[in-house]
Amino acid sequence: MSILALIKQPWPWYVAGPLIGLIVPALLIFGNKPFGISANLRHICAACIPAKIPFFHYDWKKEMWNLFFVLGILIGGFIASSMLSDQTTIALNPDLTKELAPYGITRFDSLVPVELFSWSQLFSWRGLAMMVGGGFLVGFGTRYAGGCTSGHAIMGIASLQWPSIIATCCFMLGGFLMANLILPYILTF
Repeated sequence: MSILALIKQPWPWYVAGPLIGLIVPALLIFGNKPFGISANLRHICAACIPAKIPFFHYDWKKEMWNLFFVLGILIGGFIASSMLSDQTTIALNPDLTKELAPYGITRFDSLVPVELFSWSQLFSWRGLAMMVGGGFLVGFGTRYAGGCTSGHAIMGIASLQWPSIIATCCFMLGGFLMANLILPYILTF
């Protein structure tokens, strides 16, 4: 199998998971840097907003490496989706397709349902409400929890921080409740 063919196919959890997990010791060993994505919004605001807001008044240039890290994530995601993705339809579990059919979700483009992830859906009232409402809840939760899921679940748990374990359990509980109780209601509305 060629390297390009290997890169184009989805990687199993036992390969991708440890690779993501190795980010933590690499950042700690090579620069004593914590991993997290949500702090970058604060860094961007501190760099771009000239107001004297105390929360944004710090030396954001010391955290420039994290901005480049996020830029690399964006570039890597674009390359993976546009050049390295295999555009064949994935085989879904028949039970899942039966469960999603009553909500009008019947077509999948690669890994995402077309009925939810398309430009027409994004600019519908439901799509905009979900984006704005979801964005607010994620932003509020991230600030309230003192970090995002990647920072708590990857960095915090790896460094055995008790607040990160609690926050990650709450993130998972919230995700289960959303997926099983709230999202079906939203999809039928």
